[in-house]
Amino acid sequence: MRSSITYLTLAIVLLRPCASAQWVQTSGPYGGCVNALTICGTNLFAGTSLGGVFRSTDDGTTWTQVDSGLTNAHVLSLAVSGTNLFAGTINGVFRSTDGGTSWTPVNTGLPPWYRYISCLDVSGTNLFAGTSDSGVFRSTNDGTSWTQVDSGLTNLFVLSLAVSDTNLFAGTYGGGVFRSTNNGTSWTQVVSGLTNRDVRSLAVSPDGNGTPKLFAATHSGGVFRSTDNGTSWTPTGLPNTYVTSFAVSGTNIFAGIEGGVLLSTDSGTNWTQTGLQDTYVTSFAVNGTDLFAGTARSEVWRRPLSEMIASVDPITGELPVAFLIRQNYPNPFNPSTTIKYELPKSSVVKLSVFDMLGREVSVLVNERRDVGVHEVQLDGAQLASGVYFYRLQAGDFVQSKRLVLLK
Repeated sequence: MRSSITYLTLAIVLLRPCASAQWVQTSGPYGGCVNALTICGTNLFAGTSLGGVFRSTDDGTTWTQVDSGLTNAHVLSLAVSGTNLFAGTINGVFRSTDGGTSWTPVNTGLPPWYRYISCLDVSGTNLFAGTSDSGVFRSTNDGTSWTQVDSGLTNLFVLSLAVSDTNLFAGTYGGGVFRSTNNGTSWTQVVSGLTNRDVRSLAVSPDGNGTPKLFAATHSGGVFRSTDNGTSWTPTGLPNTYVTSFAVSGTNIFAGIEGGVLLSTDSGTNWTQTGLQDTYVTSFAVNGTDLFAGTARSEVWRRPLSEMIASVDPITGELPVAFLIRQNYPNPFNPSTTIKYELPKSSVVKLSVFDMLGREVSVLVNERRDVGVHEVQLDGAQLASGVYFYRLQAGDFVQSKRLVLLK
């Protein structure tokens, strides 16, 4: 156990406890440490340290190992770009175009001697891979080929990546945070106020004032916050704690630690314990109204966001502060239902409906929409009764919900 456990125990004692912690363990995936979780379409994926990638089509109720062609089972990171799913392993990047059923290595341009892909992220049509000894690589063709982009990146041990509008951030081992404003072509170190430069995880949280907040988790040095795109950093109310991962839901941020899941609803000033105190949490994914937490013990846990967050609705009369898609109403429905979604900025939006097999059966929106609250009608007259999923994609934001048509 790391030396930070002494500080961690003290921090947890000082934290204000949440009411009942209703975390539910899913049935898997049992492939070693769950290093990464992500949502692709309507499916939940887990990248593990021993079993490769697992897929759940029912919110974790059951898991299936999907590793055909995945010749390296030690998965460190996952990313989604359109309909492509990417897995970063200790020996390169693999791509799946069929929801994880089969995988193909995509390593042209990556260093042949060492392909330890510690993190992946997507910005528009660019896919970025962070490595443990060669900096950052960029692909503009869905991984078919890669180009090293490290001008100004003086520390090549990259542990985390994050995208905020036109800014790309890299968290490094010992070098702090670097920022690129031109898709990785050049980098600038941004560490003013960052007293611990071993940055293990990064997260971006939307802000009603127009400038997102950037969070950096350091090894044993706690969490730091920047409100000016990394130019300056201040410590949050979570000092001396080893944070392994972040999740963001609206303006709420979750932190995974060696002793459970912490939540801050005020940009990191205060943190509450939400449960799993005896669990080493290693990864997160938000899917609709649920938060999923992966652990070092081959587990994935699920809990409704509404149990931890008093309200996920924006204040009436104000512009949205985060991307959000709401539950359709009525639900179940026959034959029509209303779907509302919220945009904190003007975005190219695609809102689609899928059947249980993942087939796209309807495209409700596929165009640029202005900031604000929008609604659209789904007419199910031509659809068969059953369970469907609707998915909103706006830039890098993707969220899905379930609806039921009863005729």
